[in-house]
Amino acid sequence: MKLNVHGRNIEVTDWIHQYIEKKVERLERYLPQAREAKAELVYSETRAAADRYTAQLTIWANGRILRAEESTDDIFASIDAIMDKMSRQIERYKGRRFKNKRREAAAGAADADLAATILPEEAEVEAEELLGNVVRTKRFLVQPMTQEEAADQMELLGHDFFIYFSVEANALNVLYRRKDGNYGLLQPEQG
Repeated sequence: MKLNVHGRNIEVTDWIHQYIEKKVERLERYLPQAREAKAELVYSETRAAADRYTAQLTIWANGRILRAEESTDDIFASIDAIMDKMSRQIERYKGRRFKNKRREAAAGAADADLAATILPEEAEVEAEELLGNVVRTKRFLVQPMTQEEAADQMELLGHDFFIYFSVEANALNVLYRRKDGNYGLLQPEQG
């Protein structure tokens, strides 16, 4: 696995680099399909001394992105904390993907019910709330996947929405978390 370690307002010494490398190698045993990892270490002057050192680890594996971030008062404690979080994410990722086959059948039935509950008015109301200036543009690779895979990826990233190319619909879809805890799905239609 290719490892890239970057520091902002902190010098990444050989000792820190080796420490991260050793920790990431342990993770690689549980996720052999991982092809690239990026560790970012940040020191920031904050009022709370307990949040001065932030470590973030991002791993790319088979089109999936796993990310963990933690802030503490010590850089090594932050690194240890992100490794613990990443281990839990890998466990959850592998568990969802390989252990439960009955979930696929239940997800198919739930997806049909979910698609029927989204009304065009909901999409219009959400679009009206987003009026404002574009302050940031982000580009990303859109992967072909199923709704279940998109939901898993959204949960792993900890986001409230996820854009993906639907294998079933052969189009771009947006999966989002509703206020009631369920998911919503936005599918484009030709007008």
